[in-house]
Amino acid sequence: MSEAKAMSCGCSGGIKHKFRDKDGEEYKCLVRRLNRIEGQIRGIHKMVDEDRYCVDILTQVSAVQSALNAFTKELLNQHIHSCVVEDIRAGNDEVVEELCGLLQKVMK
Repeated sequence: MSEAKAMSCGCSGGIKHKFRDKDGEEYKCLVRRLNRIEGQIRGIHKMVDEDRYCVDILTQVSAVQSALNAFTKELLNQHIHSCVVEDIRAGNDEVVEELCGLLQKVMK
């Protein structure tokens, strides 16, 4: 697993952004999930354009929300097992506070 890299973006006023290289299969799994979600969103858009029955549209919206929740769980799992563990082992205990803040945002 590659290390997280801190990079500063010129448009962000000096805020450092962390980047982590995903290994091949981990990355492909996440991208496949996002592609499926993107297809579901396009399907909902088409349903709205076709003036489909609201209940059918809402059912598809619920499916997208479930798919996004599954994506979030998978990404969070990968983040904890890689980035968080690596940072703690490197002595960066601040990552625990970052994770706690993230969990509060994700679990609204």
